Amino acid sequence: MAIDIKEYLTPPVLVIIFLLAISLMFILPVLNMIILGAILAYLVAPVANKIQSKLKYSSVSIILAMIVVLIPLILLVGYICFEITSLITSMLASNYYMDIDSIISMLPIDMASINSTVNSSLTEVAKYILNYTVTFLSKFLNIFLDLFILICSVFYFVRDGNKCISFMKDFVPEDSKPFFDNTLESVKDVLRSIFYGHFLTSVIIGIFGVIGYSLLGYPYGIFLGVLTGILQLIPIFGPWPIYWILFFMDIFAGNYPRAAVVLLFGFFLSTVDMYIRPALSSHYAEIHPLILLIGFLAGPLVYGIVGFIVGPLILGITYTVLDSYRKEYLSE
Repeated sequence: MAIDIKEYLTPPVLVIIFLLAISLMFILPVLNMIILGAILAYLVAPVANKIQSKLKYSSVSIILAMIVVLIPLILLVGYICFEITSLITSMLASNYYMDIDSIISMLPIDMASINSTVNSSLTEVAKYILNYTVTFLSKFLNIFLDLFILICSVFYFVRDGNKCISFMKDFVPEDSKPFFDNTLESVKDVLRSIFYGHFLTSVIIGIFGVIGYSLLGYPYGIFLGVLTGILQLIPIFGPWPIYWILFFMDIFAGNYPRAAVVLLFGFFLSTVDMYIRPALSSHYAEIHPLILLIGFLAGPLVYGIVGFIVGPLILGITYTVLDSYRKEYLSE
């Protein structure tokens, strides 16, 4: 039976399609922040509901819940930046001092030529710093705008998320509403699976890393544990880059006992991941590792650093929606 497209493309529908296309053009630059806001709202909503049971105003409860959930993430980023800065500073301030005058005296060089070259280089460096400062300020304004949209998205998705779902459901035909409801539950299962099976696993491995590296006497033991937890999020990496680097550093330093122990500890972390991740995620949606791997690697190419979260979630949700459609309409 042929379908007459003209029957569906009525003037109101064409106007709606046109307005949706124009609206998408406006929100496309900040779409990643809106998607991330919806994801974070899913995590903030349970906390907000618990706080609201003891407070009278829902807006205050949501703000407090956002502080409870987002502040640890902000502190984590701040801690990583602080430790990296401290590490670089200590490397530059270490005992790598050279007698420059004695080296110069041994070389057949023209000081006048060097002074001219240095002055020219300083001019170029000054221009570069000025251009970089202007670029940084423009990027800073964009970052501030992204953070503002992210915070607003989290707040309003937590407060009016149910209304948004009801609004979309009104456009779904009656015979397709069961599919819509099943798809919505599948999306929730994906969020739970990725959160519990991957992010929570990363936190647990990171805590083990902090304890293990600190007990083994490594400087920056906490920082190494945090990096281990972050790398645990990326399926192709996991914790092995950290403990293999520490292993070779100890080998070169002649500390063979600690090298052997840190290698065994690294194997322990990798083995623990094989048991923790399936145990936590098996209660929810089963997502193929290749989907998550592509999401983690391709996400940052599209959405920047936010893509580490948005990428696997979008691909996981797409997979579950297709699977739900297959079971609802295509299976016999």
